[in-house]
Amino acid sequence: MTGHRRYPSDLSDARWKLLEPTLSAWRAERRGNGLDFGRPPEHDLRRIMEAILYVDRTGIPWRYLPHDFPPWETTYGYFAHWQKDGILEKLNGVLRRLIRDREGRDAEPSACVLDAQSVKTSANVPTAGQGIDAGKRIVGRKRHVGVDTVGLLLAVWVTAASVSDNAGGIHLLSAIAAAHPTITKAWADSGYRTKAIEHGATLGIDVEVVQRDPTVKGFRILPRRWIVERTLGWLMQHRRLARDYETHPHRSEAMIHLAMIDLMTRRLTHENTPNWRDP
Repeated sequence: MTGHRRYPSDLSDARWKLLEPTLSAWRAERRGNGLDFGRPPEHDLRRIMEAILYVDRTGIPWRYLPHDFPPWETTYGYFAHWQKDGILEKLNGVLRRLIRDREGRDAEPSACVLDAQSVKTSANVPTAGQGIDAGKRIVGRKRHVGVDTVGLLLAVWVTAASVSDNAGGIHLLSAIAAAHPTITKAWADSGYRTKAIEHGATLGIDVEVVQRDPTVKGFRILPRRWIVERTLGWLMQHRRLARDYETHPHRSEAMIHLAMIDLMTRRLTHENTPNWRDP
């Protein structure tokens, strides 16, 4: 790729090679179905993905995209189509299986870890889509996530912050059981009580609550739970996720899939993920 100045979020040739087959197949299918109105593609898929990753990594509004990227309307249009058509979720699955295979694990996991994260929202998020997490005193949204034992995303559900962890756990377990029938074990914190445990049992998943020792003061790493908490830390390296800026919850879920795609492609190509702080 030449003709423009490179950004730290841009894709290397090796990372693009991991994404190109899925995105090119999506474009070819749309052309075959006549969804592009017979017009030849005007913008390069790689540059569009780099523009979307730039937004996810830097946290800027879509309208503030630098002018050396495709127009923001085009970029957002592709992002919306990829979310709606399940392309970002599909890429997440492809990359996850590649990582698990490289590390000598079965392509499909047998266990998962559940957790939730409440975040504040921006002014453009409708009031009806927000809620109050009374325990954490946060007005905004909640991200319910399920990861495998490596910390790679299996399922995500974004709701108002007022939705309980229990309700989120039930939704996640149903989604995980449908997509990954090999999973028979799940670990979670004390927020996932009776109903989530009982629902897991109906799906053939043994949900174990990892309790914090009340006699221990200060920070302590908890078995299994640290895996999903580390994943949430990985996500927060993307400024678009430091707060929820998306008008629609499903777009928030897509931003989380994007962050994981960014992280997994770097992991597969042994490239560092630069932090906000320039060393």
